[in-house]
Amino acid sequence: MAKKARKTMKVKEEAQRFLADVPEEYVFWCHDGQIIRNMKELTEALTGMTDETFGYHSYIDKKDFSRWVRDVIGDEKLAKDLEDAPNRTMAAGYVATRIASLSKEPA
Repeated sequence: MAKKARKTMKVKEEAQRFLADVPEEYVFWCHDGQIIRNMKELTEALTGMTDETFGYHSYIDKKDFSRWVRDVIGDEKLAKDLEDAPNRTMAAGYVATRIASLSKEPA
C-alpha cells in the first residue's frame, strides 16, 4: 500500500511541475513578441497567434514548441504530440488536453 501511495505522490508532483511556470531564464520568446511561461500560456498563445507565427516556430527542422516542452517543461508525451501537430489549432488542442489530463491526476 505504501508503494502505491509513493507512486501516486510522484505522479502528482510531476503533474504540478509540468503545469508550473518555468524559471524566468527558460521562458519561450515567441516570434510575435509573446512570452510563454507555462502550458496554460502556451495554449493561449497557440490559439491567438497567426498561422505565420506558428509556422515560424514549427517548420520541419525547427519544432520550437515541441523542443521547449521536452527540454524545459520535461513533458515527453506533450512534446511528441506537438512535434506531429499539423497546425496551431491542433497544437492548442493537444496542450489543452494534456493540461486537463494532468489536472485530473490523483490527489
